[in-house]
Amino acid sequence: MKNHTEMREFVLLGLTNLPGLNHFLFPLFLLLYVTSLLGNGAIITMVVVEPRLHTPMYFFLGNLSSLDICFSTVTVPKMLSGFLSEHQTISFAGCLAQLHFFHLLGSSEAVLLAVMVYDRYVAICNPLRYKLVMSPQTCLLLAVAIWSIGFLHALMSTVMTSRLQFCGSNLVPHFFCDIKPLLSLACGSTHLNLTVLNINAGVLGLSSFILTLFSYIYIISFLLLKVHLRESRRKAFCTCASHLTVVLLFYMPGLSNYMISSPGFPSERDMIPTLMYSIVTPVLNPLIYTLRNEEVKTALRKFLNRKRFPKRTQIK
Repeated sequence: MKNHTEMREFVLLGLTNLPGLNHFLFPLFLLLYVTSLLGNGAIITMVVVEPRLHTPMYFFLGNLSSLDICFSTVTVPKMLSGFLSEHQTISFAGCLAQLHFFHLLGSSEAVLLAVMVYDRYVAICNPLRYKLVMSPQTCLLLAVAIWSIGFLHALMSTVMTSRLQFCGSNLVPHFFCDIKPLLSLACGSTHLNLTVLNINAGVLGLSSFILTLFSYIYIISFLLLKVHLRESRRKAFCTCASHLTVVLLFYMPGLSNYMISSPGFPSERDMIPTLMYSIVTPVLNPLIYTLRNEEVKTALRKFLNRKRFPKRTQIK
């Protein structure tokens, strides 16, 4: 009979086992993290202070930026500390907390992106009823539903992982505590955990992605066939292109990571999708939305001018 000892802490192996690379990776990921904080923080500030951005579309964009800040904060600070120390330990409770918040924020973002395409569908295909359908009360209820779905998904994943027994090695082959690396360390059967992981990835991830793609196919068909004003069509295409780019950057690596859910020893290649949607995508989202969106660029210029010339604004 195997001797199961209570696991009190894990050791995160990080991105690489080559110590020389840590001196290069630390400033790189520090720069990405700071850029994400500044870019998403700027969008949240503009959405709050600029009255012309007080619309459902930018309400959800502000939620996306908030999620992106928290999403990268769950993993990056711990990873940065690992680059500076020889052994990166994390307690069992800390590991479960990291897993919980990572899946809370990740699944909430998956649902949020589907809600954002619904907002664009109503605005483009049924503009006369847009204010009625996407009322402030509806937007608030959708935001509560997004966070609630994310919380329930994360709670299920955390509870099931906490009930696993761990024996032998406590070396986590990843840069943070995720479900698949932890399953590779578990004793006994992990079939139920893998089944739940597949179901969650299918329901939350794949179904949201398919719904989003079909919605955009309908929106693009509507724009080509029924919208004849070139300027209206161009503006709608720019907005949809920005959101569709964000959708692809988030869903594609996420689905490739969780839909193939064998608990074998993860390789460095398996960490690339996680890096994409948890660290790189939060950096790119503000750039995508500001570079392709005239309203955001105009609001940003007004905000910067207000900060540069406060006294002149008051005299006027």
